[in-house]
Amino acid sequence: EVQLVESGGGLVQTGGSLRLSCAASGFTFDDYAIGWFRQAPGQEREGISCINLRDGFTYYADSVKGRFTSSRDNAKNTVSLQMNNLKPEDTAVYYCAVDLSTDMPECGTYYYDYDHWGQGTQVTVSS
Repeated sequence: EVQLVESGGGLVQTGGSLRLSCAASGFTFDDYAIGWFRQAPGQEREGISCINLRDGFTYYADSVKGRFTSSRDNAKNTVSLQMNNLKPEDTAVYYCAVDLSTDMPECGTYYYDYDHWGQGTQVTVSS
């Protein structure tokens, strides 16, 4: 069974940091790309980062570039998202996702590029 489990969310003040983790199981970890998305109330799900576990390529949306960093721990089948200098507009539910329908992993930026999702973790940044 494919599982993605996010953790590490919470409440932080503006300028603070959080580190999210996405623990993956049920598939060959380093053959795919893991995407990070977030969704604030009333807004569409936004692709903010991706890491291609096969070649190490990373992608960041302009809204998080320079503040967020994706990394991997192959030994633990875990991808992390280090979030620094957080802003109130970063408040959202954060999700990790993977597309297992292809053996040519790419960092997609749209929610429909992925077919398996975690349950999400809440990040709240207070002003």
